[in-house]
This record gives sequence, structure tokens and C-alpha cells, in this order.
Amino acid sequence: MQKNREKSGPNWPKIHAKIRIITQKIGGDTMAHLEKKDIKQAIRSGLIGLAIGDALGVPIEFLNRNFLELMPVTEMLSVGTHHQPAGTWSDDTSMTICLMQSLIDQKRFHYHDIMENFVKWYLQNEFTATKLTFDIGGTCKRAIENYLAGGHPVKCGLNHYANNGNGSLMRILSVAFVCHNNQITGEKRYELVKNISSLTHAHPISVLGCLIYTNFVCHLLDGDNPKEAYRKTQLDDYSMFEKEEITLYSRILKNQIYHYPKGYIPSRAYVIDTLEAVLWSFLTTDNFQDAVLTAINLGDDTDTIGALTGSLAGIQYGLKSIPAKWVTTLKRGRYLVKLCDQFAETEIDTTDISPESTSIPRIETTNLNRLGA
Repeated sequence: MQKNREKSGPNWPKIHAKIRIITQKIGGDTMAHLEKKDIKQAIRSGLIGLAIGDALGVPIEFLNRNFLELMPVTEMLSVGTHHQPAGTWSDDTSMTICLMQSLIDQKRFHYHDIMENFVKWYLQNEFTATKLTFDIGGTCKRAIENYLAGGHPVKCGLNHYANNGNGSLMRILSVAFVCHNNQITGEKRYELVKNISSLTHAHPISVLGCLIYTNFVCHLLDGDNPKEAYRKTQLDDYSMFEKEEITLYSRILKNQIYHYPKGYIPSRAYVIDTLEAVLWSFLTTDNFQDAVLTAINLGDDTDTIGALTGSLAGIQYGLKSIPAKWVTTLKRGRYLVKLCDQFAETEIDTTDISPESTSIPRIETTNLNRLGA
């Protein structure tokens, strides 16, 4: 997934050595843009950032914000809500790497293969930090069971309003990397995001949340600073959604989410609440550590909000910005870095992303009887 670099700009001594300035006259205003992110490094820092945020949030998931304000978390903890050792990541990271591994193996979006990886995680403890699957969301669980019962992958996701949790948003990062690298925009980006979300979460509200996040990540990868990336995300095309669905995201798309006081930022698993909390945490801080600690100390769905905030902060501030003690504590860190490098080196064919483009894999699908059904 290599990208050609832009030509060098002027070498201005007062500008940081790693920043190239490209000035453009747009409507009489001079706008400065950062150099596009190195995609290999962005993949590394994005996924490791996601896993770090996930691991920081796992021990305190479901804790009340008032409690965390009295006793804020500043380090990776052990035991806690899920009784796991420090540095353990959960379903957010597991489902993200299920998709990433499928893209490496298949070199395209093979929806059956992605679901097979979800099955391996759900039933066989693969793609986990400690060889133990835990904290699987109800909607994801039912979607995987729909697949095991013979459903077509993109028809397995639940489509009821009550199923708009953050279970597809939390694993969409790899799609953003592919969209940016393969220059997938507009209707095709929407279709790809919709297909991947619909493996578990098929309601348009969930799909829209995934698209907003994907657009934002792509703007960060273009080199835009966080506020500029946010402004461009607001201006992106969402006309494929109903007005009522877009209105639900108005605090993100019409207002400035980072202007809201903390007390007005919910941190529940509802996809809109999660995305608001993630963007608020990222846009009100200026470094990786503050971003993820702000995110997890909001309470409630701390692992997912921490993970998604960590992915954005990792991309923006780089792997070196993550405290070394967190990186060394992270479970299976070397495995995650190796996976990132394999993903970065994989040329992914996105010519045909339709649900009908993939057939059932030749590997044997897990029998439904193993679920006790």
C-alpha cells in the first residue's frame, strides 16, 4: 500500500524538518497543508494507537464518569471489569485485525472470508490478546450467528434502530486506509463502508457513523491538521442518507463538537454518542497521551472510545508519541506491528467491491451445532 511522495517544498529553517509547506491561493486566502502521511507509518501508529486505547479502557469499562473524575486513570491497569492482565485489548482490536488479516490473505474485500475470521475469533479465541475472547457485543454476536446459520455476509447485520451500537465503527479503520491508498471516494467509498458495516450493523445510522470516521481519517492521512480535517469532513457528501439520519449527527456535521462542554458529551455505546466522544476527545487535546486519557476517563464504553480516539491520535502524532511504557505493556505488540507491515505491503484490489463478487471460501465453515443451537 505504498504511495508516491509529493515533491519537496521550500526549505524554511523555522519550519520543523519533517513538515513541508505547500501554499495555495484559494479565494484570496493562503492555505498551508502538511505533507501526506507515510502510509506504512500511519498504519502502524493507527493500529497500535487503537490497541493502546482499547487496552487502557478495558479495565474500567462501564465505570461511571463521576467516579473517574474523582479517581482518573492515568496508566494501564490489570484485572478490573473483565479480569484481564494489563495491556489486554478486546473486541475493538480483535475485529479490526480480523478484517486486516482477511485483506492480507485475499488481497481484496472477500466478505465471506472476513466473516470466517469473525467466527474464528468468536468460537476459537483467535485474533485475541490472551487466547480468550471476551466482551463481544450482542449485535456482533447475533450477526456472526446469522452467518453460521447460512446467511450471506452482508445480509447478516442487524437493521433495527435498536442495533445502532458502535460494533462496526470500532473496526472500520482498515477500510479508511484502503480508501485513502486506492483513492476511493464518493459513491464507491459509501458502498464499501456500507458493505463492511453491514456484516454486523446494517442500519443507515451505523453506516453513516462509519463513513464520517472514514472520511475524517482520510483527511488526516492527506496531511490536514485535526481542525482542518474536521472541517473537510463536515463538507463531505452525505446525500446518500436520509435527512433525518444526517440530522442525528448535526452536533458533528453542522456544529463544532469540540466547542461543547464535557458535561454535554455522552460516552455510551450508541454509535452517535461514541463518535461524538471520540472526536471531542481528539479535537480538544494536542497529543496522544492526553487524547486517550481524556477519552477513557469519560467513562461508560471506555474501551471502544479509547480505541477509536487512539487510532486518530496515533495517525496524527505518530508511534513515537505513544508512551513507551504503554507500548511495552501492550499484549502481542510485535504481532500487531508485523501485521501492520504485511498490510502496508499488500496490494489490495478494489475493482469489484460488490457483495456478489466473492464466493464461499473453500475452508470449512464452523458448524452451527458448536453454538449449541
